[in-house]
This record gives sequence, C-alpha cells and structure tokens, in this order.
Amino acid sequence: GWIFTKVTMIHSILIVNNHGKARLTKFYDRMPEEKQQQIIRECYQLVSRRSDRLCNFLETNVFGPGTKLVYRHYATLYFIFVVDGGESELAILDLIQVFVEALDKCFENVCELDLIFHYDKINFILDEIVMGGMVLETSLSSVLEAFDQQRKLEQEQKGGILASHRY
Repeated sequence: GWIFTKVTMIHSILIVNNHGKARLTKFYDRMPEEKQQQIIRECYQLVSRRSDRLCNFLETNVFGPGTKLVYRHYATLYFIFVVDGGESELAILDLIQVFVEALDKCFENVCELDLIFHYDKINFILDEIVMGGMVLETSLSSVLEAFDQQRKLEQEQKGGILASHRY
C-alpha cells in the first residue's frame, strides 16, 4: 500500500510596510481575492502589534488550524511567512534572512521602492528560494548566481534587440 506523509509547507509569503500596505504577496493555496486581503490584514495586525522584544513567530489560525506566522521586521517592512505548524521556526527565519540578504545584494540595500519598481526581479529571487510553497534553495550564493545569470541573459537579449534595429 501507499504511505502518504504530510509535507510541511509555506502557505503564503507577504511583505507589508509599516502602514499595512502589501508590497509583495505570494499565496501557494488557491483562494478568493477577498480571503487573501483578509489574511494580509490579519497578519499585519498580528505582527505590527507585537513588541520587537518578543520572538518572531506566533501560532495563528489565519490559514486554518495548525498554522503559524514567522516574520522579521526590517526598517519599514515586515517579511511574513505563513507556514504549517510543523515547520521549523528557525529554518524559516534563516530563509527570510537569505531572501533579505539576496535582495540587499541585488539592489544595494533594498528599500520599499525597489519592491514597487522591480517587482519582476523580486519575484525571480523569491522563486529561486520558494516555489509552490516548498523550499527550493537556502544558499545565498546559489540564489545570487541564478539572479546574475538571469540579468546577463536579459542584457544579451536587449543587446540583440538593439543590434537588430540598427539595420
């Protein structure tokens, strides 16, 4: 017979500013837009009310029973991961750190405007780390290498397009 084990996963990744405005949202579970907006509001309210002296995770039923929020607050942005209860909080905090460090290296001290104006690049970096709610990569150097290869490819394509318009 078949043996099925429950795989822990990430349900959602949110980047929200200090005023509660979502700057990046990834939902790995299908749900209506209204439900997504409700989850963003609830997550923001939960983390923004907490003291910075408290730990960076809390159990919640925002995605149903057995889920929790793992988050980090950097300057004007909250990086919030909604995960299964069985997921390691420290591993997710490390994952957030890798994501933020990758953003900092790619955008030289990432700021909220980078999230707005470079949405495609931010999503590319995130998709290198997490895809479909599953962790793909935890190595900062691997993420940066993939981003650099993508950037070079885009530059080559732009160069080819410009060369073809000269004639």
